[in-house]
Amino acid sequence: MQRRLLLTSPFLAAALVALPRPGRAEMDLARATAFVQATGNDLVAAINDQRLNLPARRDKVAGILRRAVDIEGTGRFILGRHVRRATPAELAEYNRLFDDIIVRNLSARFGEYQGVRFTLGRSQQRTEEDALVNTIIERPNSPAFSLDWRVSEINGQPRVVDVIAEGTSLRLTTRSEYSAVIQRNGGSVASLLEAMRNQIAQLAAREGRG
Repeated sequence: MQRRLLLTSPFLAAALVALPRPGRAEMDLARATAFVQATGNDLVAAINDQRLNLPARRDKVAGILRRAVDIEGTGRFILGRHVRRATPAELAEYNRLFDDIIVRNLSARFGEYQGVRFTLGRSQQRTEEDALVNTIIERPNSPAFSLDWRVSEINGQPRVVDVIAEGTSLRLTTRSEYSAVIQRNGGSVASLLEAMRNQIAQLAAREGRG
């Protein structure tokens, strides 16, 4: 179970297609593009900041991601119908664990070594409610890769609601994975929480921190 979750962990941070819900409004293409540009610039500046040590850079990147991504809406979508199975305590822990996983995995997509570069590609209006902004990420000693950021207006502010890597909507992928874990364990949300805790422990060990 843990292995299945870890297989797609580099892409997990990216699994974010938003459902229509209160607070959604029409998304302007230029506004979405400017938002992704500013967010990318902030991330690159934090990663490349020579004044900061690695833990400080990680913390700064985490703060930027938490401001930019609709983590709460993402988590709610991914848990889906299983939210009705969870107790209030389980939901609270799920939200905490999911926040940690999203931030760790998105951070890993950008990398932690100085020399990261970020450029905009093509932007397109997907629907009245969201726009898709392509970016190219370049990291030292690694091939450049493309990420598409889907942006919507959430409570009056642009937020990232999906990241598409290699043509795959990672929010949808993660929803399928999480649902499979719960179903294989008799509908137990607690089994998913245990898998998420194990995943975080392994991600933290890989990062060299507890």
